[in-house]
Amino acid sequence: MTPGAATVAVCRPDGPLAHMTAASPTPAASKAAPAASPLLVLALSLVGISFAAPLIRLSNADPLVIATWRLGFSMLIVAVALVVGGGWREWRTLAPREYLFAAGAGVLLAVHFWSWNASLRYTTVAASVALVNLQPVIIAIVSALWLRESPSGRQWGGIVVAVVGALVVGVADVPGGLAAIGPALLGKGTEGGGSRALFGDLLAMLGAVTAAGYYLIGRRIRQHLGIWPYVALVYGAAFVTCVVLSLMAGKPLSPQPPRELAIFAGLAAGPMLLGHTGMNWALGHLPAFIVNLTTLGEPIGATILAALLPGIAEVPGAGTIAGGVLVLGGVLLAARK
Repeated sequence: MTPGAATVAVCRPDGPLAHMTAASPTPAASKAAPAASPLLVLALSLVGISFAAPLIRLSNADPLVIATWRLGFSMLIVAVALVVGGGWREWRTLAPREYLFAAGAGVLLAVHFWSWNASLRYTTVAASVALVNLQPVIIAIVSALWLRESPSGRQWGGIVVAVVGALVVGVADVPGGLAAIGPALLGKGTEGGGSRALFGDLLAMLGAVTAAGYYLIGRRIRQHLGIWPYVALVYGAAFVTCVVLSLMAGKPLSPQPPRELAIFAGLAAGPMLLGHTGMNWALGHLPAFIVNLTTLGEPIGATILAALLPGIAEVPGAGTIAGGVLVLGGVLLAARK
């Protein structure tokens, strides 16, 4: 559906990447000052991921099929960058454990794509949005325990403000507004009763947990691996996972009409390469909880684009605007040095 703030923390001496010492070959990105401002890259990434919802809205394909094709198109471009830049040589520095971590991040990304979309079939939008937007909190807690990157009091305040703003944006147009979240989580007013809604709630929570794991692993490995070799492993694993899930679900991947292929290509260029790849680059320079907060701005950017695109033309309401201000304020508060 996303950090003190710009300092690269030193990995724990007993962590899974501890064997990579100063004598080991490491990409310059993890040691030298970044060539671009990480916050500027995150701003551009936000623009990229904001195109996801409008483009998906224009597509008639199944969400799992969309995810598979966008990853497939992305891999074509990543492969070219990997070969031309010679980044594949960095794979020689990785131990089998790091390959497993990167592949795991890809599987988590694929499961996130599926689980959150699927949750909307069983529970309400209010419940799904409330649960999936808990991922910055999950990341902040695990970052403190696993990566030794603890948010300051001000950053915790920014995280809370941004999450509340995301909730306001997510449920602004839902009947009952924020007051509907509690009953939605309990399954009241949903077709099929509480058990069906509970299953949807669990899927949404799975979407939050898998997204959190995706960003946390990225933060860990990106300090030792360049952007193109890293995303090649992650997107490749996500693509294979989506193909398997599509086959298991009986979703045909082809043939696709030219209009759908154009939408898939747009999703690869914007949300995947500019959006996710930009955030994966930033993970080499910023804590995971700062990078992940960027995703909370996606509904705001998507709403603006939906208002501007003739095929959708949905004008945001006051609740969406108010929530957007909260998200922006929270992100700025958390990202300040």
